[in-house]
Amino acid sequence: MEITKQTTMGEMLTYDMGIAYVLMQCGMHCVGCPSSYGESLEMACMVHGLNVDDVLASIQEYLADKEAEAPADKAAEA
Repeated sequence: MEITKQTTMGEMLTYDMGIAYVLMQCGMHCVGCPSSYGESLEMACMVHGLNVDDVLASIQEYLADKEAEAPADKAAEA
């Protein structure tokens, strides 16, 4: 899944709950709030006074790191 500024909080968290930790590290501590699930990442960042480009970069870095680790985990299991 490609995460963009228009991706809703609910879509992101349904895709990967680890993104919640990334969001909290960026200063968005209400990721469990039901009203946030329909908000886009851009809107949620605006409400919390966060730079959406910085938050998006952190999410993308997390997902890239996770993807890079996946093949190594599978090779170790073989």
